[in-house]
Amino acid sequence: MANLDRKTALHAQYLDAMGIQRWVARSSAVPEAGVAVTKPGQDFVADAADGSVALLDWDTLQARVAACTLCGLHQTRTQTVFGVGDRNADWLIVGEAPGAEEDRQGEPFVGRAGQLLNAMIEAIGMKREQVYIANVLKCRPPGNRDPQPGEVAHCEPYLQRQVELIRPKIILALGRIAAQNLLKTDTRVGALRGKVHRYSTGAGDATGVPLVVTYHPAYLLRSPGEKRKAWLDLQFAVKISRGAT
Repeated sequence: MANLDRKTALHAQYLDAMGIQRWVARSSAVPEAGVAVTKPGQDFVADAADGSVALLDWDTLQARVAACTLCGLHQTRTQTVFGVGDRNADWLIVGEAPGAEEDRQGEPFVGRAGQLLNAMIEAIGMKREQVYIANVLKCRPPGNRDPQPGEVAHCEPYLQRQVELIRPKIILALGRIAAQNLLKTDTRVGALRGKVHRYSTGAGDATGVPLVVTYHPAYLLRSPGEKRKAWLDLQFAVKISRGAT
């Protein structure tokens, strides 16, 4: 009973971080799933001497990323930020790009936004180690500016290959940059929320991976009033990941 009480208390802490006081049945508030099918560009950027990125295993892919010099970001990075978590995860969480702390540590979402992301993951009954977390870019843009189209194009094959290797049940896109680049759209985040999108690598996956969009944790830190919307997005993603489309 003591262990159960402790677990309940910890769960309450995670929900508090999200601005949610109690587990409340919100099935009527969860948006109905509309379906928007989009496909990212399928032209792989690869070093011909090493072969296509689409053929690499995990270790070789990580080594390729670590040595990547395809765009100018390699000149200012401390190190690449490949991704972290369970390589067999059901959930793939994709953010924008590494920040200063991520660039120093070589791991995505390790600052304040990372702490909130951990709380979000815990709030839906999982741990950080049970999901896989990556970014659209593997290197930090100087001054944390938005990624440039050419930088995204060079990094895209790396993320595509990660999706192919993980084969997640769902992708959770965090924020405008991740959502718009994954879905090849300029639609605002608010209009992308509450729908099931599809991310296809073009590698034989005819329907693609279900993708749900929510706000970036850094945005939620600046706009805590939006946390309840993010909570609905998480509940919606859980529903979709369980096959309730």
